[in-house]
Amino acid sequence: MYEVSSNLYLKIADALMQEIGSRAYFSGVIHHTEGNTECKLRVTLFIERTKRTDDDRCQPHICDLIPVWWEFSTIEGSVELLNDFSFSELRAIILN
Repeated sequence: MYEVSSNLYLKIADALMQEIGSRAYFSGVIHHTEGNTECKLRVTLFIERTKRTDDDRCQPHICDLIPVWWEFSTIEGSVELLNDFSFSELRAIILN
């Protein structure tokens, strides 16, 4: 089984946030290569935002990610590996 590291979660979270931008809905694929392993997050989700005050400015802030569907695959060469990816863990990283 392929263990998804904290570092990989951070990289996937960063790439997903860049793709989301200011959208309220996202459907797509996040690709990342970790060593010899190709990682793909296929996800469809709604992005819930709220305004919060930072330094006397109102900034839109992501307060929730609501997945409609997701799949995380790990492929080494032509072999798909089982993995321990958790969308809940990714969500917690992004919302913190």
